[in-house]
Amino acid sequence: MDYVSHSEAETEALGRRLAAVLAPGAVVAYRGDLGMGKTAFTRGLARGLGYEGRVTSPTFTIVNEYEGGGLPLFHFDMYRLEDARDLFDIGWEDYLDRGGVCAVEWSERVEEALPEDAVTVSFARCPEEENWRVITMEGVGPV
Repeated sequence: MDYVSHSEAETEALGRRLAAVLAPGAVVAYRGDLGMGKTAFTRGLARGLGYEGRVTSPTFTIVNEYEGGGLPLFHFDMYRLEDARDLFDIGWEDYLDRGGVCAVEWSERVEEALPEDAVTVSFARCPEEENWRVITMEGVGPV
C-alpha cells in the first residue's frame, strides 16, 4: 500500500498508525536513502507504542532502545554492519525474543536474517514534489 507524506508530521503520524497494528515481536524493515524520513517514521512508531521521550537515529550506536510504553521499540541502523553475520555481535536474536518491535534501517544489508513476516516500509521521493515522500508498506494491511 502506498502513502504520500507531505511533511515530517505526516510521516510521523503514519508511523504511529502502523504501531497500532503491530504485534509483539514484529520486525519493520526500512528501505530508503538518507533524509527520506525514517527517523520521523520511527518517532511515530515510538509514540504509537506509548514512548514519549526523545527519538534519534542510531547511526553510531547501531541500536537505540525505547522502553516505557506498551511495547519496547528497538531501532537499529545496519549501515555500519558488513553483513548479517555481524548481527550476532549485537545480540539480534535476543532483541527478537524480547517481544518488542524492531525497526531496522538499511535492512537490505541483513536481509537474510530478517523474519519472513517482516513488514517492509520503503521511502522514496515523490516524483511530483521533491519534499514529499512516497511511503510503501508491504506485509501489513492498510493503516
